[in-house]
Amino acid sequence: MIGLVQRVIRANVVVEGAVVGEIGRGLLVLVCAEPADTDAQATRFVDKLLKLRIFSDEAGKMNRSVVDVGGGLLIVSQFTLAADVSGGNRPSFTGAAGPVPGQRLYETVLTLARQRHPQVAAGVFGAHMQVSLVNDGPVTIPLRIN
Repeated sequence: MIGLVQRVIRANVVVEGAVVGEIGRGLLVLVCAEPADTDAQATRFVDKLLKLRIFSDEAGKMNRSVVDVGGGLLIVSQFTLAADVSGGNRPSFTGAAGPVPGQRLYETVLTLARQRHPQVAAGVFGAHMQVSLVNDGPVTIPLRIN
């Protein structure tokens, strides 16, 4: 499972002109399932998100998690994280799980996150989305769970 985690002041997702998910301070998480991914990877992914210490403490060190600061999670499916451009200039997306297993794993991540954290918003799997954010820092962390 591939993720891109961005610490944000605020973020939202718009589909067909309507806001479908939004958070204030927290993490915008782009997530891509890979063909061999299982529920175990989804569980480890959510565990890592909730424990990732990328918010500042009183001393200004990244020492607090999204749970510690009471922040939100905005989780958005993003199959293009699996893009491969090694063979040319047009990306190949064969490294991403297909639509059916990809959606199942995305929904598993959402379910697990919602069971463990009170503030979880989401995009719409497979939809054309506009994602807006104010990156705080900026802090952007690539995350890969094998």
